[in-house]
Amino acid sequence: MLQTTWIALILGFWSSLYLLDAYLKSHKTYSRHYFKFLERTGFSISICQCRWYSTLFNRSFVRIGQWRPRLLRLWFTIGVLFGLVAMLLSVCLLTLLVINTLRKEPVEQQVLTPVMPGVNLPTSHLSYYLLTLLVCGILHEMGHAIAAVRENVRVNGFGLFLLILYPGAYVDLSSEHLQVVSPLRQLRIYCAGVWHNFVIVIFALIVIFILPILLIPFYSTGSAVVITQVSENSAVSGPRGLAVGDPVTSISGCRVTDIEDWHACVTHSIKEESIGHCLSREKISELDATPKNLTDVAKAVDCCNSTSSTHLCFRYHIKSKSQDKYACLPARMTTDRPMCKYQSDCYIPKADMVCVYPALDNVTKLLQVFHGRKPPLLFLGHPLDLHYSVVLSNYVPKSSIIPLNLPYVLETFSKYLISLSGALVILNVVPCYALDGQWICHSFIELSLTSVIPDREIRGLIYSVIILYGTALLLVNVILAMWMLFT
Repeated sequence: MLQTTWIALILGFWSSLYLLDAYLKSHKTYSRHYFKFLERTGFSISICQCRWYSTLFNRSFVRIGQWRPRLLRLWFTIGVLFGLVAMLLSVCLLTLLVINTLRKEPVEQQVLTPVMPGVNLPTSHLSYYLLTLLVCGILHEMGHAIAAVRENVRVNGFGLFLLILYPGAYVDLSSEHLQVVSPLRQLRIYCAGVWHNFVIVIFALIVIFILPILLIPFYSTGSAVVITQVSENSAVSGPRGLAVGDPVTSISGCRVTDIEDWHACVTHSIKEESIGHCLSREKISELDATPKNLTDVAKAVDCCNSTSSTHLCFRYHIKSKSQDKYACLPARMTTDRPMCKYQSDCYIPKADMVCVYPALDNVTKLLQVFHGRKPPLLFLGHPLDLHYSVVLSNYVPKSSIIPLNLPYVLETFSKYLISLSGALVILNVVPCYALDGQWICHSFIELSLTSVIPDREIRGLIYSVIILYGTALLLVNVILAMWMLFT
């Protein structure tokens, strides 16, 4: 779908929703019922934004926050240490990126990259991206809420929002309670969000690492790869072609046990000449369908004369006559014949055997793809066409009822958790207006400098300078990221 179509659909949806909301609020008949509905459900609609707010989870936050107080205190204290270290590292990293960019030194990958569907995010991954944002946002805000309960700060409510296309969560804490607790207790609350985002990253890394072990009861690995998708109208699709769920074990004698083997076998088939097959000269004469009126020169070009879709021109060498011969043979006969690379591979005492090779150009190959218990697929073309026609997985289901794409879904979702939750850590700890880093910075200054600098105004000045620098630093990085994305 074109980017302009996406933008038009999104703008059309939000415009319609906003106009409908305005109409229901202003209509004499429906306004009273509509306001009651909004108050009862907690929904609110504004320009390009929809919010839901509720006190439904307050008791759950209280129960969790009062569970094992000492353990939770230690947990969130570790979060404070992590938050402060992460803030320092994040500021240094973003500063270094700006300096390298201004010096025109190469930056392989921008740390903060705006994600835009259809631009640098495949539409097929949109669901992973939005779900990951929602999960990371909810767990981030839950960290704030549980830490607040642990530090005796009232949680007023919890909510979700959808801003244009991006989902998120938020928690409403009592500002009066926050202001009266000590700076250290404030830090436990403010750092809890990014600390939980970091824990999500660690958890997702562990899942990716142990995923093969977790899936052992349901999937087998190391013996084949399984086809999870076949491109429509490709050379390998169709009733006799490759099908979703087929396990691929080899390509023309090259063993395939995982996706790396598949890549290696395809690369090998591109570099090497086509594999031959052993056949007796008597059998060649029996199967040869070469038109009798062709000259030797025409036979060397195409001995089948393009007359059959099931036959292919093969070349073989007769040592006694020191010349090459050509024969139009059924391509399917190669499936049950021994493979050979040299004439000597076909040597059998007292048997006139030769190695027949497909008479093809340098880029076209005849490959046998062994897939399950079906007859081997004969692929004629460039090996890269075969490579790009299928999507494979290392996890072969042990039963037909087990979904093929489950390992891919788990692995992809875990990778998104790592990248997006890690990015939220880097983003949120920056001492910038409206981010967690703003409040972390303020509480840390009050905790560490009150005894050294008693004057509140001087501490406020230091805080303002740091926040201005962090805000400008983040803004410059976002601008650079946008510039690199569209150039």
